[in-house]
Amino acid sequence: MTDHQQTTLDDLFAPAPGAGGETEAIVAEARTLFARLDALPENKRIDTVNRLRLALREHSPLKDQPVDCVVWVEADEVAGNAYNPNHVADPEMELLGLSIRQDGYTQPIVAWPVEGTGGSRYEVVDGFHRHLVGRTNPEVRTAVRGRLPLSIIGSDRTGKPDRMAATIRHNRARGEHAPAKMADIVIELARLRRTDEWIGEHLGMDPDEVTRLRTTTGIAEQFKNRAYSQAWEADISAPDPEFGRRDAAS
Repeated sequence: MTDHQQTTLDDLFAPAPGAGGETEAIVAEARTLFARLDALPENKRIDTVNRLRLALREHSPLKDQPVDCVVWVEADEVAGNAYNPNHVADPEMELLGLSIRQDGYTQPIVAWPVEGTGGSRYEVVDGFHRHLVGRTNPEVRTAVRGRLPLSIIGSDRTGKPDRMAATIRHNRARGEHAPAKMADIVIELARLRRTDEWIGEHLGMDPDEVTRLRTTTGIAEQFKNRAYSQAWEADISAPDPEFGRRDAAS
C-alpha cells in the first residue's frame, strides 16, 4: 500500500492470510444480509441499524461496557440535566461546534433512560454541551439527521441521586468541575437523604471535602438536620460590674 492509498478499517482488521476462514464466512454472510438495508428509507435504516447494534452487543464479550454499543437517538428524545456543575465559555462552545462540524461526533453522549421528563426518553449524564450543539447548531443537526449518538448506562439505576453522582464522576475524572455548583450538588444529595459517606464514595470525595462543600452554603444549612445541645448558659441574674462604669462615663 502506497502513501497515497487510504487505509480502511477493513484493512486494519483484516485477518492474517489463511487465518480467517470462519471469520470471513460470517462477515460475508452478514454483508449479504446488510445489503437489504439500502432499500429502506433513511430514518427506518437508522432505526434498523440501531436494532442490529443492540442485537450484536448481546454476543460481544465486551457488552458490559456501554461504549460497546452506540445508538443514534432522535435529539428531541434526549434532555439535558439541571445539575451539571460545568460551564463552557462562549469561545469554547464555538470551538466545540466547529470541531463537530469538521470532524463529526468522535465521542458519544452518555445518557440514562428516564421517564416523566417532558416526553424525553433519555437524560444526559455526560456530554451536555455536545448534546446542546447537536440540538441547536443547524449544520450539525442536518449532518446527523436530527439524531444524537448515545452510549446508554445504568438502565437498572434511574434514581436522581445515581444520575447526579454519575455526572459528577465523569466531570471530576476529567478535572472539570465548578466548586460552587459542586456545593449545590452535595446539598441536593443530602436533601435526597444520601449520607455524607454515600456522597463521598459516589462522588470520589474524602470526608473533609464533603464537609467543606456543605459549609459553602452556610452554617444554617450545614447544621439544619443535626441535633445539638446548649453548651453553656449565661447567668443574667448578676449585673455586669463594668456596665455601670461605662454608663456613668458616657
